[in-house]
Amino acid sequence: MATLNDRVYDEGLSTLVSEADRVDICGTEPTTYTEATSTYTLGNSTSVTLTGPAAGDTSGRKVTIPAISGASVTGSGTAAYFALTDTTASRLLATGSLSGGGQSVTSGNTFSLTAVDIEIPDPS
Repeated sequence: MATLNDRVYDEGLSTLVSEADRVDICGTEPTTYTEATSTYTLGNSTSVTLTGPAAGDTSGRKVTIPAISGASVTGSGTAAYFALTDTTASRLLATGSLSGGGQSVTSGNTFSLTAVDIEIPDPS
């Protein structure tokens, strides 16, 4: 099996840091930019500045979406996923499950998220 230098991981993760400018909470895990920002979105924040790349929690490398508070809820439902997007290029960059399963949200309210790590583990 091949082994990769941290720089290889960092270059991929650096794309998230330099291009991500919006995070949405979604009721269904999106697979496209349109699903993330329109079809399945229940709210979003455009105040997103990722940190990293840095050493992963257990191995590999990671970037971190910082905690978000006071972001707008634009739909009602159960938020179970996050989607990280690049609005300039209309590109879905990453998705994942929200911790704790799903959270019921109501349009017109605000939401908060704890910090989220996106990690590439070392090969085993």
